Amino acid sequence: MTVNSKTAPDQAASLFSKTQTQSMSLNRIISERDAVSEAREAKTARLREQRLEKEADEMAAAAALAALPKRAGRR
Repeated sequence: MTVNSKTAPDQAASLFSKTQTQSMSLNRIISERDAVSEAREAKTARLREQRLEKEADEMAAAAALAALPKRAGRR
């Protein structure tokens, strides 16, 4: 089997181009996945912060309510 010297460089260039395109596509997919992951982590952190703040406010309100003097009931 002889290899035509004219087509070998063309085949090599074609294979390189295909590999390069696949690599670029893979990098784009990874970048998109990372962006989605970062957005999810940021949202989770924001929601956690809001939840903890709400729980702290509720605990402070409960403590303040417990600290109020109890009124004598009407008889």
